[in-house]
Amino acid sequence: MQAEIISIGTELLLGQIVDTNAAYIARQLASIGLDLYYKTTVGDNEARIAAILRQALTRSGVVIATGGLGPTVDDVTREAVAAATGRPLELREELIPEIEAIFRRRGTRMTENNLRQAHLPQGAIAIHNPVGTAPGFIVEDAAGIVICLPGVPAEMRYLMEHTVLPYLRDKLDLRGVIKVRNLHTCAIGESQVDALIGDLERAANPTVGLSAHPGQTDVRIAAKAESEEEAARLIAETEAEVRRRLGDCIYGADDETLEGVVIDLLRRHGRTLAAVETVTAGAIAGRLSAADREGKWFRGSLVAQGTALAERLGLQAAEPVRELVAAAARRIREVQGTDWGLAVLSPRGAPEGVVCIALDTGDRALVHERDFSGRPAELAVPWVVVVALDTVRRALL
Repeated sequence: MQAEIISIGTELLLGQIVDTNAAYIARQLASIGLDLYYKTTVGDNEARIAAILRQALTRSGVVIATGGLGPTVDDVTREAVAAATGRPLELREELIPEIEAIFRRRGTRMTENNLRQAHLPQGAIAIHNPVGTAPGFIVEDAAGIVICLPGVPAEMRYLMEHTVLPYLRDKLDLRGVIKVRNLHTCAIGESQVDALIGDLERAANPTVGLSAHPGQTDVRIAAKAESEEEAARLIAETEAEVRRRLGDCIYGADDETLEGVVIDLLRRHGRTLAAVETVTAGAIAGRLSAADREGKWFRGSLVAQGTALAERLGLQAAEPVRELVAAAARRIREVQGTDWGLAVLSPRGAPEGVVCIALDTGDRALVHERDFSGRPAELAVPWVVVVALDTVRRALL
């Protein structure tokens, strides 16, 4: 048995809002061990919704649709499900008082068009909605199960947790779980990671997959088992092998962030850090400041350009590139009174696209250059930030 999600709403296709509903539903299905194979987005068009529903039912035993259950003319999900399953709409009188009660609670008058929300495909199981005016419903068809939920995220989540998940567990006799572990690597490309663990990506359970971000590649390990404990055991075995192969390229897992790990390492080693950055527009400072809620371990960043940098730090702009960057890291450490200083610069004289990173620890200076040319600015800058933070992380390790 597998599931499919259909997100309904022209605003999703226009990019006016981000579809967070599908991501939430996907996580909930994984928690009960129901495989999700497809996600589809379709606009508010009855014929197209019906066509997508028919297609979904040919390949998935459970179809969950969100959106299009409101009272307006363009809310046509009910009609589309009726057409796709060959069931006429019928007025469910018992739903009218529930809808009216919501309006009374809100202190407003219910308009006539809200009665549309009390119409469901014939024989559908109503999903009562105590947090909104649009009831959901379940159609148990010979081709499969269609579950329709409101598009309002708070309403959808409530009905999913209180009605849909218990229904699916009982109806499909689901006793398993799908558990996911994400390992985060940094300053290493997706192809490099793939070259090291490609054979693991061919495994069936747990499955291993990659997700690339600027400067970071995530390794996703997903296991399906009869219990949380068994899934965790399967993941642990694969995770150990991934960590063995990737070593300290992995900086953390799941909700951990690179900046959070850096701040934690600074705290553990009793080190304070200041930075100077000319090519990242304060992005390094922004990430570290957000992670250091105490404001104790990261002491701020000087964001400057060209000659302004030399003037503010008392440096000679004409110095050779590596010497200038090393001097900047030393001076920001001295000026801010911190244990360590980080400099991320692209000084005059450096080749185009080359960024110089220096870390001064008081007793030594680490300086290296990285070529970020060939990447658009919106990708190059995040890469620079990650490499700079990783420089600090590795020094602390």
